Amino acid sequence: MGESSRIADPDGLRADARRNRERILVAARAVFAEHGIDAPMATVARRAGVGVATLYRRFPTRDALVRAAFAQQMETCVRALAEALADPDPWRGFQRLIETACELQREERGFPAAFVAAFPDSTVDHARARERAERDLMTLVRRAQAAGALRADFHPSDIAVALLSHCALVNALPHDRAASRRLLAYLLQSFRADAAPRALPPPSALSLRSLPLAAGGS
Repeated sequence: MGESSRIADPDGLRADARRNRERILVAARAVFAEHGIDAPMATVARRAGVGVATLYRRFPTRDALVRAAFAQQMETCVRALAEALADPDPWRGFQRLIETACELQREERGFPAAFVAAFPDSTVDHARARERAERDLMTLVRRAQAAGALRADFHPSDIAVALLSHCALVNALPHDRAASRRLLAYLLQSFRADAAPRALPPPSALSLRSLPLAAGGS
């Protein structure tokens, strides 16, 4: 074994182990984009060119693999929500948050399902994280409404509907960025208070945690 393979990184991984880990994460994102996050772990291992035992040694559960594969995207979402809340213009913050979420849907087609699955209510910490995010999102919506920018009858479930619509478009036309941008512009314009001459029908019962966002639209 060469000297470079024995040198550990700050996380304690040898160079060869670190390369294996990165190959697995790249393969996982590709497989999840094509087949959804319920794709067989063996498929991920085969795409990464490693043995199934190696995959499970690094990521003992599917949940651990999903979290690691999309950790950067999750951090982007958390940061985008914090920046939206900190923006003195609540509409601008709201708009940028939706744009960031849709950009992530375009760039990582496996991410929407991972996002929904990332904070299950199976532990106290996860439930608290989800509740905090939902509370912060509601605060942002109310601020934008109070500023007279977001229509008064906007409901948080409308974000779930918008993301579901955009996800379907991205699955059908994964390389058509123009269509994605145009749909996003339509949605954002429809959310504006000055585009609300008539009241909307009652809101959907959808929430971010219940979105059917499997890859490929299945």
